[in-house]
Amino acid sequence: MTEIETLILSLGAQADGIAAIGGETIYIPYVLPGERVRVVPEEGGRASLLKVLESSADRVSPACAHFTRCGGCTLQHMAPAAYAAWKREQVAVALKARGIETEVAPLVAASSRSRRRATLALTRTKKSVTAGYYARGSHDIVLLSECPLVVPEIERFIPRLGDLMQPGLSRRTRASVLVTATLNGLDIAVTGGKPLDGPLRAELGQHAQAADVARLSWDGEILAERRTPEIDLSGLRVTLPVGGFLQPTQEGEAALIALVRGGVGEARRVVDLFAGCGTFSASLAATAAVHAVEGEKPALAALERAVRTHGPGLALKPLTTEARDLARRPLLAEELNKFEAIVVDPPRAGAMAQAEEIAKSKVPVVVSVSCNPATFARDARALLDGGYRLDGVTPVDQFLWSAHVELVGIFRRG
Repeated sequence: MTEIETLILSLGAQADGIAAIGGETIYIPYVLPGERVRVVPEEGGRASLLKVLESSADRVSPACAHFTRCGGCTLQHMAPAAYAAWKREQVAVALKARGIETEVAPLVAASSRSRRRATLALTRTKKSVTAGYYARGSHDIVLLSECPLVVPEIERFIPRLGDLMQPGLSRRTRASVLVTATLNGLDIAVTGGKPLDGPLRAELGQHAQAADVARLSWDGEILAERRTPEIDLSGLRVTLPVGGFLQPTQEGEAALIALVRGGVGEARRVVDLFAGCGTFSASLAATAAVHAVEGEKPALAALERAVRTHGPGLALKPLTTEARDLARRPLLAEELNKFEAIVVDPPRAGAMAQAEEIAKSKVPVVVSVSCNPATFARDARALLDGGYRLDGVTPVDQFLWSAHVELVGIFRRG
């Protein structure tokens, strides 16, 4: 094992430290710029950290005992101010790569114990069940005793997942479990467990009752629903579809909604593209007629039911829906032109086809929400080339201590 001392020059896009060793760029986890470290080179241009010889002034003690063993976090060792500046810089770098210059606002910070959903891995041994996150770059599961990312009700439940899941686990497979904290309790959605049969359905249903979870689903099939798992979207109570998308934190969701509403301004006819269950539609409908377009039919159905049930009591403006795969069949410029504002919140892959149609439209304002600065910048380039200007970008942190960052950009015509 060859040990090498080296200097960390900067952090890469995935938050690994970058060093130059023997003329080659090497990536090293859990380090900071300016640190001198001792490492062991590995294959693929990577190295493992042995020891920090000279620490950065921005190095702090991690918040979790599992840090560096668990693969869930990469930046717990970085001081908050430096961390916020680095995330903001990632947005600026992505924009610059597409030749875009605009104001990037300070990062809207995230707080610990705020994530209301988490995806855990579970496996069964002869004697017990291991529930946790995968180790970095590995299929080994790190047994969790704590997780300062998630809300307390999820953190408290992690040790109980084994009792709930044990009948449906095999030693030959690993199950993925999405745990979501809703208004009415925890929603548990499992994939990758044993195939269901009559006795297993009954046993898992009994375990869900004993665990007092709101709902347990297995590969999309609801096995038990003691209470309807609902979420609050700007006062509209929406039943969360099994495995449905939800903003990771309530604080981040509120920040995104405020930025979207501020960008839309006084527009009275708004189209919400990739609307999901209505995160933005529900808020915008307080003052504007909203047309929500979404490809996932269960999400759209949940929004429709909520509007029928609760909308009259909230005095919402008309909120219509349309099921449409916007990646394959984007709204055309002619369809968009009847609206005064566009809100678009695509998945990580972005929405290039839709951006090209928006660029052809005459809509005065476009508010773009993204969880991927690179695809945001790519799509933004199409809007700018079509005659829009980018009035600014605000990064929002919902994935604390990771390399991921969300953002909102405001585009105006002319």
